[in-house]
Amino acid sequence: MRPDLLNPLFASLTSLTGVGPKLAKLYARLLDVEAPRIVDLLFHLPSGTIDRRARPKLNEVVPGTLITVAVTVGKHRPSPPHRSRAPYRVYTSDDTGDLTLTFFNARQDYLEKLLPEGELRYVSGTAELYDGTLQMVHPDRVVDEAGFASLPLVEPVYPLTEGLALGNVRRAMDSALAKLPELPEWQDAAWASQQRFPQFTAALNSLHRPAEPRDVLPETLAWTRLAYDELLAGQLALALLRAHMRRQSGRGSSSEGIVRTRIVEALPYSLTASQAQALNDIITDLALPQRMLRLLQGDVGSGKTVVALLAAATVIEAGRQAAFMAPTELLARQHHNTILPLAQTAGLRVAILTGRERGRERADTLARLAIGDIDLIVGTHALFQEEVAFKDLALAIVDEQHRFGVHQRLALTQKGDAVDVLVLTATPIPRTLVLTFFGDMDISELREKPPGRLPIDTRTIDLARVTEVEDAVGRALDEGQRAYWVCPLVEDSEKIDLAAAEARFKELKGRFGDLVDLVHGRMKGAEKDRAMERFAAGETRLLVATTVIEVGVDVPEATIMVVEHAERFGLAQLHQLRGRIGRGTGRSTCLLLYKSPLGDTAKARLSILRETEDGFRIAEEDLRLRGEGDLLGTRQSGLPGFRIARAEVHGKFLGAARDDAGLILNRDPGLATPRGEALRHLLYLFEKDEAIRLIRAG
Repeated sequence: MRPDLLNPLFASLTSLTGVGPKLAKLYARLLDVEAPRIVDLLFHLPSGTIDRRARPKLNEVVPGTLITVAVTVGKHRPSPPHRSRAPYRVYTSDDTGDLTLTFFNARQDYLEKLLPEGELRYVSGTAELYDGTLQMVHPDRVVDEAGFASLPLVEPVYPLTEGLALGNVRRAMDSALAKLPELPEWQDAAWASQQRFPQFTAALNSLHRPAEPRDVLPETLAWTRLAYDELLAGQLALALLRAHMRRQSGRGSSSEGIVRTRIVEALPYSLTASQAQALNDIITDLALPQRMLRLLQGDVGSGKTVVALLAAATVIEAGRQAAFMAPTELLARQHHNTILPLAQTAGLRVAILTGRERGRERADTLARLAIGDIDLIVGTHALFQEEVAFKDLALAIVDEQHRFGVHQRLALTQKGDAVDVLVLTATPIPRTLVLTFFGDMDISELREKPPGRLPIDTRTIDLARVTEVEDAVGRALDEGQRAYWVCPLVEDSEKIDLAAAEARFKELKGRFGDLVDLVHGRMKGAEKDRAMERFAAGETRLLVATTVIEVGVDVPEATIMVVEHAERFGLAQLHQLRGRIGRGTGRSTCLLLYKSPLGDTAKARLSILRETEDGFRIAEEDLRLRGEGDLLGTRQSGLPGFRIARAEVHGKFLGAARDDAGLILNRDPGLATPRGEALRHLLYLFEKDEAIRLIRAG
């Protein structure tokens, strides 16, 4: 049960004054949650500030900056009648220059009251040069002398979404801060004092009500305190999971390896040295009476699925069952298609279970699984639904595990007696971060690519030359080659001038006809699969896609990858996308189209991709480069993100959080002491409360 003290923070955002259902929808998009709550808003931290302490004269204003100026209001020029889209302009000045205030869809009576002619007003907002004239569109603030006296001199600025104004967020944030209860201190007193950490509530207040512009930087004590809270919550949840798994003794599964040998002999290539080593580690683990918890991380195309299948063959030969869980239906079907021919050669019975299998087919699969008539089941989270029962599940293989919660992983392992767990990730994660996302796991790395893979020719090209790129793709299609064309979003949004996948699809289809197909995240599973099948079969040869193809899509005949607006993607994600090609015997080319001018970070990212295909090096560079200014890059970089902790600023606290979590569980495994009770609040706040259930489960 969630502590009562936290209930106000888990109330819906609509419980705040002024947040109705319409605004709640916008907050859901902004905060990336379906039903936003007060705690989600409080963890939406500022990206900067407006500093009103300096008030330049108009002739000192630097265009493109946020300013606060004192001006005298001159003439109003309303929109002409019957032209409501034309701007409403108000001309203002001081003794050094002029400033035009521009409003769209404005009400004349409201603006005449807000900006009376001949009066002094303070206006705040971004000033830009337009046709040689300084102008401000929709000022953030317009106040008189008395209003200015009560205005905060430093005010936070937040990341926004289309339709949501800064004023909306600030007012909602003020109401949310008023709901903050005084919470018990969960940090170790000596550690908090040594680090000079403020209280949790004081830290949130300091970030949302800054006294100085630097108060909102991730390096501050307030932000660092919250980041450490988040790291500790994560480490404590992982430590509880680990302890829970270790408490249950394992059941060793060993076999002579006859089935494994059949699979290896059916492969068109021999195993690489690191595949053989990883397999050896797994076979050793499986034979032991402790439960296995191993992470297999390998670069794109390094052969993780084959190692996972050979691990499954080990327990199947011992008379038991294995399950292979992927985060999406597309990926589950891809794995099923890869595994099926090899498994059949070795005489293994394989089935698939996703949300799409229904009716008699589903009932038949469930019945066969329960009596042990299926050796290996591949599927999505549908595998851990209640009605799914195994005869004797020995091994759970979880792909791209960071996309599943602790609870989901656990639900699958509870389908059998002392189930061993093998986790796969195609995101090579720097050693420093492995422990963050996966806890204290045993790790195997696949460092080489299977023999015969050719290097990929990676080039960066200015988007202005997109027609030349289309011509080159056209020539490749004429030769029978296959190509991907990746766009960042499905439809224009956030007023960012992004090339929408649908618009690009229409344009390319107009040029290349039925050779072109489209796949994106909002399509139904069956539609997506059909589009992929047409591409894999060569019925279509140019696939326009969003990042839905980032992980696991395997079409060896595809040799060209075009990524539009490559500067908007994170390094690891670009590496994943590039990994969709270079899987066959043909030479492959990856074209990264960028919109100039490029920022320093984007430039560094793209040049690393040109230099190397080593995912482990790319992951290290990604971590080094990841500045927080590039939100899209951070969110899309392929590494599972934190809401507050920033790897490059707070990563150094990881070790301390891990050690602290270990100490807590040694001293207080049931979280029953006063600090343990306070830590339960922490786990709930950061939504790691699944771990509390593990304490109850014993």
